[in-house]
Amino acid sequence: MSNVVRFDCFEVDLDSGQLYKRGARVPLRDKSLVLLTALLEHPGELLTRDDLRRRLWGDDVFVDFDNNLNTLVGRLRGVLNDSAEHPRFIETLPKRGYRFIAKVRQAP
Repeated sequence: MSNVVRFDCFEVDLDSGQLYKRGARVPLRDKSLVLLTALLEHPGELLTRDDLRRRLWGDDVFVDFDNNLNTLVGRLRGVLNDSAEHPRFIETLPKRGYRFIAKVRQAP
């Protein structure tokens, strides 16, 4: 059985790593999918920037984390047609992290 999560008009198959909008597949890069999955696994909860750094890059990878995370969040918001100023899905908690604010439900 597939591990499918729904929110608004979107559906994410966490097993296959596919995002769908109203049944149509939406391309999503690997790190964006990891970010979305992390947010969906903890709806309504703060995911700190450090939590996301460890989840996305691990402790042994050295990247320009702040710019890379900001870019990833921006891309994901673009795919979801979300905005930082008036979020429907991803809320920014300045200098702390992010929270997924839409209602999330498991598909039957």
